[in-house]
Amino acid sequence: MLIRLGCRLQLSLAQPTPLLAMLNVHHSRYGDLVRADDLVASPAVPFSGYRDGFGNWCTRMLAPAGEFVLSTDGLFNDSGQPDPVATSAGQHPVQDLPAETLVYLLGSRYCDTDLLSEEAWSLFGAGDPGWARVQAVCDFVHSQVTFGYHHASVTRTASQTLAEGRGVCRDFAHLAIALCRCLNIPSRYCTGYLSDIGQPLPHPPGDFAAWMEVYLDGEWRVFDPRNNASRIGRLLVARGRDAADVPLTQTFGEHVMTDFQVWTDEATQEDLHPGGNK
Repeated sequence: MLIRLGCRLQLSLAQPTPLLAMLNVHHSRYGDLVRADDLVASPAVPFSGYRDGFGNWCTRMLAPAGEFVLSTDGLFNDSGQPDPVATSAGQHPVQDLPAETLVYLLGSRYCDTDLLSEEAWSLFGAGDPGWARVQAVCDFVHSQVTFGYHHASVTRTASQTLAEGRGVCRDFAHLAIALCRCLNIPSRYCTGYLSDIGQPLPHPPGDFAAWMEVYLDGEWRVFDPRNNASRIGRLLVARGRDAADVPLTQTFGEHVMTDFQVWTDEATQEDLHPGGNK
């Protein structure tokens, strides 16, 4: 299956403003690349790139005053299969975990494990460790939190999500991640594209998605507490401890977002030609 994906972000800036962007598909999917999702700026400005401490590709620029647009549009091969499920995947004792996973057991900006540890063990401590325990966490978060874009808050932590019972996909992910970390399961935050392929109509407007990966049986496994189901067409952009590590754009100055579009669709024959427009 070919998936066409991309985004268009339009900002209004009062003055020249430094900007960081994480908008390209993660290097782990480069082998699936058919047409590069190159980052394009209008008006054009010089880019410089670097990898952050989590291996994500970041682009630096100085955005000019006025209307400024960042966009991508790429084609990627995808298996067309839902997220893998491995119900027998077991949980590692902490002493046996690889050193590089240990940072994902610690509390972070939005995953306040110190406030959730007692609750986590009370709710899930008696259950089977491994995949079943993580799924129980996802089932709980999915049932306890009401989704709505009008619930979005850039400051909401995992414990606040649990107390308020509302949020957007990043809040679902933060709460599930924090609970898993409390249960000694390494868990990391992921952001990227998620298609509606295979989902019943009507499809909502496109958006970036947030989910989590947990370390079970020697591999990082995808779980999605917001949707709580395996989905087709999930393409990672960046991962970190929580959303603070992976802002899709970070401006160092005042700005207003005046347009925002995201698409993740099964490609058509027209999409295979560079002249196709979204």
